[in-house]
Amino acid sequence: MPKPKDLHEWVSFEDPTEARTWVFDVTFLASRWSCIFGRGCKGVLTEDYSEAVQGCCSYGAHLTGPEDVAHVQATAERLTPDQWQFRAEGLANGVVRTDAEGDTTTTLHDDACIFLNRPGFEGDGLGCAFHHLAEASGQRHVDVMPEVCWMVPLRRVDETEADGHVTSTVREWKRRDWGEGGLDFHWWCTDAPDAFGGDRPVYEAMAGELQVLVGEEVYRLLAKHLDRRRRAGGEETFLPHPALRRR
Repeated sequence: MPKPKDLHEWVSFEDPTEARTWVFDVTFLASRWSCIFGRGCKGVLTEDYSEAVQGCCSYGAHLTGPEDVAHVQATAERLTPDQWQFRAEGLANGVVRTDAEGDTTTTLHDDACIFLNRPGFEGDGLGCAFHHLAEASGQRHVDVMPEVCWMVPLRRVDETEADGHVTSTVREWKRRDWGEGGLDFHWWCTDAPDAFGGDRPVYEAMAGELQVLVGEEVYRLLAKHLDRRRRAGGEETFLPHPALRRR
């Protein structure tokens, strides 16, 4: 009998402080996934666009609501010309847009997010202007970047039952989470073996993001469990991520 496609291992436990069950994608959190922006990322367009070095910034950041919009607008005012290549255009024309379908994103400039510094920028260099601000100010990236930008490739989904009990699932961000367009991506990082060469498991490398996503106490319980499993018998015993299985 063939093995199930995209087989993942999960762990769940009850929240110690509220009526909530947490469910975690152990296979992804224990994997060595690492962002390879500028190091082989092929982008999220319909063909390989490595040379543009846009990563997943081609469509702008999809903002989650009024607070996220206000945060992006306020943070943009803090960016310096060295940190942000398109500062003049952004401050003059606005940094947020809403399309015909009602989706609110950061503004696009030259076919990518206006906050994305492009190859050849002589200021602080390639990449997200918010990332440069966080590095310069000593702030966490989660406190500076738009919500989706610091969260991806982690995704949290909350489901509320009739009695008010909440089940919160934390897993990898899949193509389907982007809507129909995600299925058209030429490449997506959590599908690709290329992105699984990090030196630490995701739950350690993205500890700050996970702590914001689930709270410090829940993260502590999760990390303690994964540490214990990881060291069992002196070997990692988790189910390997399917992206590592070259077809």
